[in-house]
Amino acid sequence: MLLIGYCMSIRSERRLCEEIHLNLACRWFCCFGPEGTLPDHSTFSKNRHGRFRESDLLRQVFELTVRRCITEKLVGGESFGVDASLIRADVDRQRAVPGHGGLPPDAVGRVVREYLETLNDAAFGGSTPVVPKKLAPTDPAARFTAATPERAFFAYSTNYLIDLDHAVIMNVEATTAVRLAESLPKAT
Repeated sequence: MLLIGYCMSIRSERRLCEEIHLNLACRWFCCFGPEGTLPDHSTFSKNRHGRFRESDLLRQVFELTVRRCITEKLVGGESFGVDASLIRADVDRQRAVPGHGGLPPDAVGRVVREYLETLNDAAFGGSTPVVPKKLAPTDPAARFTAATPERAFFAYSTNYLIDLDHAVIMNVEATTAVRLAESLPKAT
């Protein structure tokens, strides 16, 4: 069902369930008959935040797909490129707090604490500690960036390793949008 949501750009799980309920082709794809009952929309978030929280199932599926592409000779293996793109975080810029002061104590729940423990490594292994200008209490892993000509916004960076011969994505990694390393002059 989620694959249909991604392909049809349906971001809401409630809306996805409505679409599959009405669309016979989607019902067929998901192996639901015309009379079959669909799971409740809350099942997705329960699975995401509960059952599969520590699971790397999607990573395993991705790696299996890449291995299959290599086996079928869909990957040249001689020329690769790396690209990074910004993905907007779904946070309100008006609720941002100054980055040097950290988050308010009441905003630090279990999930936020886990994010911050991961982020304590300077910029996910970057060479220089980065103090963000602003933090979003609802998503502390997102970074405030002015990388585009429009207004600054909170974002993540997605990094892709691509086989240039056949345009196959070999690896994907989401990181914080820290552009400091890209803008520093090269050491000689």
